[in-house]
Amino acid sequence: MSLIKRHEPRLIKFTPHINPYAYGSVLAEFGSTKVHITASVQESVPPFLKGKGQGWMTAEYAMLPSSTHTRSDRERKGASGRTQEIQRLIGRALRSIVDLNKLGERTIMIDCDVIVADGGTRTTSISGAYVALEIAIRRLMKEGLLKENPIKDGLCAISVGINSQNEVIADLNYQEDSSCETDMNIVMTSSGRFVEIQGTAEKEPFSMEHLTALIQCAQSALTVVVREQKAALASLV
Repeated sequence: MSLIKRHEPRLIKFTPHINPYAYGSVLAEFGSTKVHITASVQESVPPFLKGKGQGWMTAEYAMLPSSTHTRSDRERKGASGRTQEIQRLIGRALRSIVDLNKLGERTIMIDCDVIVADGGTRTTSISGAYVALEIAIRRLMKEGLLKENPIKDGLCAISVGINSQNEVIADLNYQEDSSCETDMNIVMTSSGRFVEIQGTAEKEPFSMEHLTALIQCAQSALTVVVREQKAALASLV
C-alpha cells in the first residue's frame, strides 16, 4: 500500500511582469501562499570576484508584516537566522543552474517578498525565482549584454511531509506544516537532478520507507511545478 496520500501540489500560478522596473519579475502563488519576486541587474560583482571575468547571483528574502496570521515586525536591525538561512538556500539553488562565467562581471539580485504565507514560502520563492531569472536573462540577451544564455537547467522546489496518520503529502499549507511529524523541502532541476534536500523529524524519526515515499511524492509534485513554469514563460514568447 502506498504511503502517499497527496502527490498533487496546491493550485500553482506564475504571473510574470508584475514590476515594470525590474529586469524580471513574477508573482508566484502556491495555494494561498503568494510571493512577489524581482530580478535586478547590477553591472558589478562582489570584491572577491573582481577581475575574474565571472558574475554572481544572490538573493534576499523577507516576509511582510501582515503576511502571517499575527503581525510580525520588520527586520530593521538585520535579517534573522531563519531569514538568512532561506536567503542562502535561494542563492545556492539558483547558482547551481547558472554558468557564472557566461554571466560576465555582473550580479543578478533576486528579491523574494512574501505577501501571504500559508506554508512553503521558501519553496514558492525558489520556484518563482527561476521564472524571474529566466525573464531577466532573456532581456539581457535581447539588449545584447549577454552573448550566450548562462542558464543550464530549470529549477523548482516543493515541500513534503508526513502527517499524524503516517501519510505523505505534498505542498504543505500552514496548518499541515505545523502539525506534521516530519517535513522536508526538496529542490530539483527541471531535468530531475537534486539540488538540495532539507528534512527534519519533528517528533518520531522517519524510516527509509518514508524517506523514499517523500522523495517520490516530491518528484511527482514537481512535474506540475515545471509544467506551470514552462507555461508562464511560453506565454511571453
